[in-house]
Amino acid sequence: MDKLELDDDDNVIAGGRYHNSKDFMKFPNVGSPALEWPPLVRLEHPAFAKGGSILSAIDEGDILLHYPYHHFRAFVNYLREAAIHPEVKEIRISIYRLSGNSRVINALISAAKNGKSVTVMIELRARFDEEANLEWSRKLQDAGIKVIFGIPDMKVHCKLVLVTRVRKGQMKHYGVIATGNFNEGTAKVYSDLALFTAHEEICAEIYKVFLFLEKPYRLFRFKHLVVAPAYMRNQFVKKINREIRLAKEGKEAHIFLKLNSLVDEVMIRKLYRAAKAGVKIRIMVRGICSLVPNVPGESENIEVRSIVDRFLEHSRVIIFGNDGQEECYISSADWMTRNLDYRVEVGCIIHDEKVKKELMDFMELQWSDNVKARLIDADQTNQYVGAVTGEAQVRAQFDLYHHITNSQEATPA
Repeated sequence: MDKLELDDDDNVIAGGRYHNSKDFMKFPNVGSPALEWPPLVRLEHPAFAKGGSILSAIDEGDILLHYPYHHFRAFVNYLREAAIHPEVKEIRISIYRLSGNSRVINALISAAKNGKSVTVMIELRARFDEEANLEWSRKLQDAGIKVIFGIPDMKVHCKLVLVTRVRKGQMKHYGVIATGNFNEGTAKVYSDLALFTAHEEICAEIYKVFLFLEKPYRLFRFKHLVVAPAYMRNQFVKKINREIRLAKEGKEAHIFLKLNSLVDEVMIRKLYRAAKAGVKIRIMVRGICSLVPNVPGESENIEVRSIVDRFLEHSRVIIFGNDGQEECYISSADWMTRNLDYRVEVGCIIHDEKVKKELMDFMELQWSDNVKARLIDADQTNQYVGAVTGEAQVRAQFDLYHHITNSQEATPA
């Protein structure tokens, strides 16, 4: 290090310059403009486009944002409104990665200056963001904000916010559960989901998660959230077992998953067992998939596809057929051992029927992709699905943008 004139601020991990490839996201264009995608005009969700209170909009019903198609500004405005609203008393948020100039942090500091009680759970062990998160934590503490630094030997990877207001003597909560980070930068290039809800029982359970983060020796029970490491694996195994039972009874049984990675052996074996029992299983996996589909007698009822396109597919969605009464979840966790057993992760069931249909339509559109979707098989040939002669081309990311624009009458943000 002396010879190379390196100090402690330099990355001295072997190969470190390659591991930190997220820096390529901000790499300047050194060629012609033709090498760049045309700018995406991000949309304002109609529930937030009226210029009124975001909290009042959430009171009207659950709202699902699709990043990067919807503008991340809606989330920032949600925090900003909470920061100045005279009835808001508390804000709680879990943070894993932030952008370089975070408006999220600015809104939280503003809330503290306005007399709100603000609690921030910030993960100091987020890979490659350790130093940045430490600096953010100092700024938050300097503003009088209560900062929690996670749980020993366990990363906190969930994406949660809870805003509490007191109206006419009654306490009211507004929660956000997301599949991706509260990060303006990644919200432009990652395909993620964020649920805004005032559902009383869901928000009460979000509050329990924050209590657990402050006092991890306490155990809580959850009905609407699936929380790792204590419950998520067992809850999803129970759901798969139910689909197996339904299939054996001759009833409708299917599972539809969207994950970044599927490598956990226990969950894979359970999916194999479900396939053998007759459960129809469809899986969208953007990254690593250790499950081998279409093996006769083993996984012939399983089909796996992967989409790699302009935006990084990052959302996690789990749907169980439940004999025609589908149960839909969004989650911060992939089906990896580290996520299910060694991290704090949160998934949430979707109760709002309109949002549920929106999520199921989103999944079907993903599955219909015949431009960028590839078939995952035992030989790892990764052939594109491809449009059949005479069949209309479906490019899920582009078509979703047009679908949101048309169906929700969204306005440019």
